[in-house]
Amino acid sequence: MITEERQVLQTFEEQREFVEQALDKAEQHRKKKEYKEGISLLVEALRYGINKEKIYYRLGNIYIDGDDLGRAEYAYKRALDIDPHYVNAMHNLAVVYKRQKKISLFVKTYKKAQRMEIRYPRKSELDTNQKKHLRRLSVKIMAGMLAVAGLAALIMFLVWR
Repeated sequence: MITEERQVLQTFEEQREFVEQALDKAEQHRKKKEYKEGISLLVEALRYGINKEKIYYRLGNIYIDGDDLGRAEYAYKRALDIDPHYVNAMHNLAVVYKRQKKISLFVKTYKKAQRMEIRYPRKSELDTNQKKHLRRLSVKIMAGMLAVAGLAALIMFLVWR
């Protein structure tokens, strides 16, 4: 679905799929050190306004790998403007400051990233089996709680009778 020419994607699903593919493909380009290709894909994906914080984060990663620290700083700041609790963007911004020899900003930003990590832990994606297991577990716990409450009600009824 990703081509060199600009596409006009009509539905939200097409746009979302394009953005996800662009994020994956850009990461592959980054690993191959093909920075320009990755950047152009991500810039194209930005126009849809979907997952912008992830796109800016990935742009920052590409810029930092390409030693363009000014643009990396800008990209991470944009990701944080969109999602102020984006821990990875805050951490990588601290790394940029360290590489730029801005030690006071590095220390301040790194400490802030550490506090954010504690306050806002990363959201983990669960696969289908994990979701099923959690649903079963929650049903068992709820049934147990209802059984205990019913037993307590029965005991109270028998005692006060």
